Amino acid sequence: MATAATPATNMAMIKPCISSSRKVFMSSTASFSTESKEASWNRLTSSSHISSSFRSIFSAPIKFKKVVTRAMSSENENKPLPGLPVDLRGLTWRLSHVAPEFAISLENLNSRYAAIPGHMFLCGKRAFIAGVADDNGYGWAIAKSLAAAGAEITVGTWVPALNIFESSLRRGKFDESRVLPDGSLMEITKVYPMDAVYDSPDDVPEDVKLNKRYAGSSKWTVKELVESVKQDFGSIDILVHSLANGPEVTKPLLETSRNGYLAAISASSYSFVSLLKEFVSIMNPGGASISLTYIASERIIPGYGGGMSSAKAALESDTRVLAFEAGRKHKIRVNTISAGPLRSRAAKAIGFIDMMIDYSLANAPLQKELSAEEVGNAAAFLASPLASAITGAVVYVDNGLNVMGVGVDSPIFVDLDIPKDN
Repeated sequence: MATAATPATNMAMIKPCISSSRKVFMSSTASFSTESKEASWNRLTSSSHISSSFRSIFSAPIKFKKVVTRAMSSENENKPLPGLPVDLRGLTWRLSHVAPEFAISLENLNSRYAAIPGHMFLCGKRAFIAGVADDNGYGWAIAKSLAAAGAEITVGTWVPALNIFESSLRRGKFDESRVLPDGSLMEITKVYPMDAVYDSPDDVPEDVKLNKRYAGSSKWTVKELVESVKQDFGSIDILVHSLANGPEVTKPLLETSRNGYLAAISASSYSFVSLLKEFVSIMNPGGASISLTYIASERIIPGYGGGMSSAKAALESDTRVLAFEAGRKHKIRVNTISAGPLRSRAAKAIGFIDMMIDYSLANAPLQKELSAEEVGNAAAFLASPLASAITGAVVYVDNGLNVMGVGVDSPIFVDLDIPKDN
């Protein structure tokens, strides 16, 4: 039941909404009496952490306009403010959600006022990123972008890499890499041991069970992992698959063994099917699942062998099928990002990553080296309400290299007037 109208004016005011690890902004209400306007302004500046020097930008007395009183019930107090959760206004901050007649420009303010936090459009969401084992891969970058958007972060780390990863986190080795745009550090709520090649304990071979690299860890198969997350948190909203492995990746396909080929498929594509199959039961409707693919799925990349190109093709095909099935049954969106080359530790194992980066710089429409952050930001977009109608898609984040039909750095094109970034 709506509350009765009073002589006070209800206006929306920014208020920090605390999730487990991030401060984000949600709407609440503040009441400004028409009887004491100057006092109201003082309360506004105090509660919004606006310093006295901020007020000094107004050379004339502030005029408060009388506005129509709007009754607000508890039912709509937590509704988001209108407008897209993205700020494209540069250094202009409009206090339209405080009072429409105020528009405050930051251009002439001290630089400290320019560091306004970004919009937290994933506030209250929980993400699980599978395949984070260091701080320089796409999985880490995606975790950072999701955290910057307000999501709570949990990760799954391959069991043999777990001790080193957790130790590095504890000792602060990753602190520089954890810094978010607002200056705070990304918090990882929990790190889970994981090996997505095995669905249940019955699938684990005896030699793996006895392997000293797995000693001391438990509940790391896919089903056990999901059950642990369920017990700890109940549900998640975002699932990210950032893992791949091809034991014979350096071998041409004609020299790849059956075991090597199937191992690449198992670790790099079926693992996504398995994770989503188990996680979907604890994912909230409207959630999103994202994986990482590579253009070798549809183009020939010599040196990317061992069945890995086939695994990426399978991953993209599975993305479309899973988008249909998970969308119809659970209202979950499924997309994959085709990312360009990155100098990550995993990529260096292939042996020719530097050549691929150089090739991209010479031939892509955008002549710059791709950053992990750019892929992370694309993932945050796909996980957000802004992408609510996007599913089953392969989203290219590669400076446009995927659209090229020829390598323009070839001597054949030397006489053409091809624009270059000098």
